Amino acid sequence: MSRVELKDLRKSFGGVEVIHGIDLTIEAGEFCVFVGPSGCGKSTLLRMISGLEVQTSGTIEIGGRDVSDSDPSSRGIAMVFQNYALYPHLSVRENIGFGLSLARTPKDEMKRKVDEVAGILQLGDYLDRKPKALSGGQRQRVAIGRAIVRDPEVFLFDEPLSNLDAALRAQMRIELTELHERLGATMIYVTHDQVEAMTMADKIVVLNGGRIEQVGTPMELYERPASPFVAGFIGSPKMNLIEGKVARDMGCEIYGIRPEHLDISETEGLWSGHVRHVERLGADTIVHLEVPEVGPLIARVDGSRTFMPGQEVKANPQREREVRY
Repeated sequence: MSRVELKDLRKSFGGVEVIHGIDLTIEAGEFCVFVGPSGCGKSTLLRMISGLEVQTSGTIEIGGRDVSDSDPSSRGIAMVFQNYALYPHLSVRENIGFGLSLARTPKDEMKRKVDEVAGILQLGDYLDRKPKALSGGQRQRVAIGRAIVRDPEVFLFDEPLSNLDAALRAQMRIELTELHERLGATMIYVTHDQVEAMTMADKIVVLNGGRIEQVGTPMELYERPASPFVAGFIGSPKMNLIEGKVARDMGCEIYGIRPEHLDISETEGLWSGHVRHVERLGADTIVHLEVPEVGPLIARVDGSRTFMPGQEVKANPQREREVRY
């Protein structure tokens, strides 16, 4: 595992700068997630670290080595993509060991390494199968195995779970987190899904328009978002962000309160409104409100509580959990 340092990293396409002077340190052994909306620069940043994209200026250091001008093969990285990129005519064993085969690794050593990785990823029973005989989750594990067997300094993941269904994504999040704990490796992971970021990361880097909005642990970003953008992006459902007179009365330009920190009562509260829509999720219920002068609000309440569209209610923010901008 190795430390990764980015120093004033910039990237331009045709004179248009898309990455604006990124300074970032990812410590050895960290699971760091780049998160942000489409077009924010997260995949471009990852590709520059890998060497697949050449930076316009700035430096990239991996393990204390300046690799800014190095080929991808000499950077000590392994990359896992969204589309698996497996060879359909090769078996699982051959796909995992493909890089070792190119490096002319002795057969007995290659077999030992492939068997070890297959054991870690629970692929031992599938080594003789072709990719077409595997599920989506198994194919992604093969792609991850091909990266692990190279014993890289840094793993790079570019939205590796986006092609999987919801149940498989949840399962693979757990498996990748356990894999990180087992290997103790430095991992950099790109996603647009803030749930993946919150559940997997040691460190989250929130990107917006080619710039870093905030860096921190999942709970730091949840509890102390540095900007309205981060406040609205991290958390599900997203934070209620209120502007105008209500915010000014609160002493700020933008007032924020998370849905789970907005209490609803039939009798008392700061704001009066009515229920627009109710989403019953079992343990939780998401209540969409319309509050005059405030606007639409979302509250997360216990699933045992019952609200009906059109019902008049009071909404009361937990003032110790509010944020102001």
